[in-house]
Amino acid sequence: METMFTAIFQKVGDWYVGYVEELPGANTQGRTLEETRENLREAIELVLLSNRELIERELAGREVIRESIKVHI
Repeated sequence: METMFTAIFQKVGDWYVGYVEELPGANTQGRTLEETRENLREAIELVLLSNRELIERELAGREVIRESIKVHI
């Protein structure tokens, strides 16, 4: 699955800081812009995986309806 997010990058001193506008908690830093981009991709993946694991634990043993939903912004 491929999803697009909005990455925001700022130069702070000798470092770059990056975060995702739509995904609180997905943020990182790096010495170069490219390093920060790669770190941010990893941070996004980790946040999404962690969120999925947390909800799986919360829903364990419950009957739920799970479906995909598409939105257009």
